[in-house]
Amino acid sequence: MSSRNSILKSIRAQLLPAAERPDLNRDWLRYPDPWAQFQTQLAGVGGQAVRVANMEEVTASLALRPEFVAAKEIVSTVPGIAGNIDLESVQDPHALETTEWAILPAQFAVAENGAVWVTDQCVKHRVIYFLTQHLVLVLPAGEIVHNMHEAYARVTLGESSLGLFMSGPSKTADIEQSLVIGAHGPRSLTVFCVGD
Repeated sequence: MSSRNSILKSIRAQLLPAAERPDLNRDWLRYPDPWAQFQTQLAGVGGQAVRVANMEEVTASLALRPEFVAAKEIVSTVPGIAGNIDLESVQDPHALETTEWAILPAQFAVAENGAVWVTDQCVKHRVIYFLTQHLVLVLPAGEIVHNMHEAYARVTLGESSLGLFMSGPSKTADIEQSLVIGAHGPRSLTVFCVGD
């Protein structure tokens, strides 16, 4: 018998005792103010959460940003916010590589870690989440859950072809601890929570 087979045989002979799965029905982490926790967590990973009363305030807030006003290519699939690129008419997703702003709907957010659940249900080309320079997600204010256990309970697999949790803009760091924002995706992420 070769040493490889001898080692593998020895490993296979070591059976660990079976362990029961932990009980997930328990009191998980909850926050007195999920919005404040979400806002803090998102800021901690480089994003920004803004609470507004209505869609008009979203538009007004964006109009105060010089880079938004100067943008030549804006995609919006959120009713009430105008873009100048019709995502539905774009046939080749590569044509979106010069998109500066994308304003897209989000399904819900997680206070525990500042993550936002997004899908491609209202987005023809899902690559827009990653190609745009600035990503804006619009979320109903009442759609913030406390923790990931509540979040997973809301996710239905197979409901769409893409579903993911996003938290903050794109970032990467090397071994010299040099953080680069927007290295392989959006340079900024703003989440507007709309409503009371």
